[in-house]
Amino acid sequence: MPQQKDIVKIAIQMPGAYPQLIQLDQKKPLSAVIKEVCDGWNLPGPDNYAFQYADGVQTYITESNRLDIKNGCILRLTKAPGRCAEDLYKGIQSSDSDVRCDSLKQLACVSTDVTFAQEFISRNGHSLLVKIVEDAHEAPLIMAHTLTGFMELMDHGIVSWENLSAVFIKKIASFVNATVLDASIQQVSLAILESMVLSGSSLFQQVKQEVTLERLLSQLQVTNQQIQTKAMALLMALLQTAGHADRQELFVFLGKKNLRQYIYKNIIHSSASVGDEMAHYLYVLQSVTLNHLEPRMRMPLDSYNQDQREILHGLRQAAFETESENSLSHERRRSLCAKEFKKLGFSNNSNPGQDLLRAPPGLLALDTMAHFASRYPDAYSRFVLENSSREDKHECPFARSSIQLTLILCEILSIGEPPSETGSDYHPIFFAQDQLLDELFCICIQLLNKTWKEMRATQEDFDKVMQVVREQITRTLSSKPTSLELFKNKVNALNYSEILKLRQTERLHQEETLAPPVLELKERLRPELLELIRQQRLNRLCQGTLFRKISSRRRQDKLWHCRLSPNHKVLHFGDVEEDTETPTIESLQEKIPVADIKALLTGKDCPHMKEHKGKQTKEVLALAFSVTYDVEEYSLNFIASSRTDFCLWTDGLSVLLGRDMSSECMRSELETLLSMEIKLRLLDLENVPIPDSAPPMPKPPSNFNFCYDFSQAEQ
Repeated sequence: MPQQKDIVKIAIQMPGAYPQLIQLDQKKPLSAVIKEVCDGWNLPGPDNYAFQYADGVQTYITESNRLDIKNGCILRLTKAPGRCAEDLYKGIQSSDSDVRCDSLKQLACVSTDVTFAQEFISRNGHSLLVKIVEDAHEAPLIMAHTLTGFMELMDHGIVSWENLSAVFIKKIASFVNATVLDASIQQVSLAILESMVLSGSSLFQQVKQEVTLERLLSQLQVTNQQIQTKAMALLMALLQTAGHADRQELFVFLGKKNLRQYIYKNIIHSSASVGDEMAHYLYVLQSVTLNHLEPRMRMPLDSYNQDQREILHGLRQAAFETESENSLSHERRRSLCAKEFKKLGFSNNSNPGQDLLRAPPGLLALDTMAHFASRYPDAYSRFVLENSSREDKHECPFARSSIQLTLILCEILSIGEPPSETGSDYHPIFFAQDQLLDELFCICIQLLNKTWKEMRATQEDFDKVMQVVREQITRTLSSKPTSLELFKNKVNALNYSEILKLRQTERLHQEETLAPPVLELKERLRPELLELIRQQRLNRLCQGTLFRKISSRRRQDKLWHCRLSPNHKVLHFGDVEEDTETPTIESLQEKIPVADIKALLTGKDCPHMKEHKGKQTKEVLALAFSVTYDVEEYSLNFIASSRTDFCLWTDGLSVLLGRDMSSECMRSELETLLSMEIKLRLLDLENVPIPDSAPPMPKPPSNFNFCYDFSQAEQ
């Protein structure tokens, strides 16, 4: 007799028949259950039928997903996927155009199901669709259904995109390049080309040769938002997949065509709202474009570079009117320069280049200061002279403030960070303004000077002022200003007193949800619990973990084991056999001293992910991490078997490197421990003895008559 937990109570529907209410035994073969249902309706040939969800995503029920069925689910008895695939395969080849159209329309719907897709592809149905596209004899509606069905089939990853012929690619590209064509055909054609580009570098080159970029830009001007979105998606795929040379070529072309102005005028400014998908692509374009500044951000000033030295001295000369320096002696000139660099706010006035060795912000700080001095010379001179003439210790150091402000802007704009796969936080102002970083700096450095005076700050308050300025900028950008002028007005209106009011309001709101003593207790407990999690992570590394090596063909090859030594000083690793139990440290031949580890990398930044760019799935990227060692020339590359192992190892390695843990598992565990610990601390345990051991398990009751019998109620 099946156990209660193996029984699921569901309803089965079929058009033209009364529903059947059954108790599905999850241990009984699905074919036997289908036969019983068919017998109930006197239907012959149960092999021709299958179950499908009646609501939501109408997925076929198979042995692999049947455990997802919950009590109360409504299923539909329908054609088996094999029979459905066979019928549609024949219908697509019918001489009657109406039959072909109906068959392809139905195919576009059912192809979203992987079980059906496998059956249809096993009959070589996808090749039939490719032939229809290549021949291009069908009416627009039939062609639209054909392309949609093809896209849905390919999305399952059963057939490789790389198997497609050059004729097919040319035909899809011709649909995109055509000036007059059915909108639904163009929309799905753009989506197909995007998937081709993302699948590999060989298809990237073919698509790049076939698609007219000017036509792609013109599709950003159409009123159809779906075509706009798909055109943007293909553009972003081309930019992200391109190698360095191709990407530079694309950026030059798009720069000449004023892509950002295209987008601002035809998408952001003309639309009441931007859809989630388009918002993601705008975010990606913003990120990829701003990341062109990363090399300057990572590069410190070179004291021997004549151009950089001239820019540095140009800042001094633009701020101070001095006598001809050529007539001065070397010592007099050196003394004058040091004095003026000090007034400019450099910490190392005798060698100001030392202040710009910090990277980031690197040379970007020099670039932004030079831009401010040349673009707004009056504002620059006023800032420097106003603060250099003060003698009350309230002077705001221009150079030091500029370097820190440039760093803050880089962090806010995420310069140097790869775009997130789910990010959508774009700034409309980016598309309305060239040289966004430089222009934002020019506004924000004057805001900083204003805030400095409002706070009556001294040098000791420098960090506090920078925190306020960061908050002013982030709060203003979060309101999505659409122009530089609007940003300037809003950020200047958000003065120091307004920031204090906002902080007070938010603090009161937070305290309404949690009493102050509870908040205080939570903060007191946090360090102790974080240390507990750190120790658990290190213990887990000491136990070791098995990892799989995955080849470029994505076949699972060998196993290898890695573990941390008990003294936390050495990582031991080596290959092991399939059935090997946890190996001893002595049996692991390779080792890396923890002191030699330079960095922890994750996802796309890992060397083994970069080697196979565009070929790794999102799942593999989410589980990949590496440690670099010996001056970053060597790396040890991991692919965790689960997200939990990924979090445990990246947290543990972060602890070894003296960094904060940042995984979602750590945050979840910390909140759980904090919640549990606070509840225990707040229990009223006065005069309640706490036993040293767990209490004994009570005896079972003499009978179970108190249990509710659902079967009797249904009868």
